[in-house]
Amino acid sequence: MFERSLYKTEEEIELIRESSLLVGKTHAEVARHLEPGVTTGELDAVAETFIRDHDAAPGFKGYNGFPATLCISINEQVVHGIPGKQVIREGDIVSVDCGVLKNGFYGDSAYTYGIGPLHPKVEMLLRVTKESLAKGIEAAVAGNRLGDIGYAIQYHVEMHGFSVVRELVGHGIGRKLHEKPEVLNYGRRGTGSRLKEGLVICIEPMVNLGSRTVAQDSDGWTIRTFDRQPSAHFEHAIVVRKGSAEVLSTYEYIEKVLSEKQNIL
Repeated sequence: MFERSLYKTEEEIELIRESSLLVGKTHAEVARHLEPGVTTGELDAVAETFIRDHDAAPGFKGYNGFPATLCISINEQVVHGIPGKQVIREGDIVSVDCGVLKNGFYGDSAYTYGIGPLHPKVEMLLRVTKESLAKGIEAAVAGNRLGDIGYAIQYHVEMHGFSVVRELVGHGIGRKLHEKPEVLNYGRRGTGSRLKEGLVICIEPMVNLGSRTVAQDSDGWTIRTFDRQPSAHFEHAIVVRKGSAEVLSTYEYIEKVLSEKQNIL
């Protein structure tokens, strides 16, 4: 059983939704600029300007000393990549994690973008990771347990021959970027704390093409796969409800931009 403060009122949920929708719009703005030749630092500047122009603050910048607005992780980088001079190239996969703070509440969501044609196995990695997020969300209903979420993700991922990173987890969200509970992307059905209405959590599978083993770079932030094979990351903020979870963040704005760019090509 979680402490009462972790359950959000409807008014608080609406504020988290507002922050989460701004995250989705920020992603879309980044997606407009995401192409071969651009640097990760340039994308970070786009995101920070967009967030501040919408009367909000970057949720990650300064968090535990993190120096940027976005986490941008390319290919074998799993999460927490620091934007800078790295150039995006054709064939890369680019995981972008974004958080904002607005009206006292955080939003947080991640999406992995494919740059140009990808190897079929890498395309499959992105698809399965995104599907596993949907499976986890389906399990995040009142009466289920935390382990049901992790099981749903792990089962779908491993059924397709990929592996789930275990050292990094989802989390509660609200007035703090990271609140209890930890939301594992693996687990056993029927285990863990019971889910109740009003719990707001971020579900974020991180899935590797090869081994699940990861290592941290000397920068103290970037996590990459130990075997240097690609990794994908998708994340939504959701609220536990009866019957079906309610997704507070959105990919709608992102995928509209991606569709428009595809039609131009």
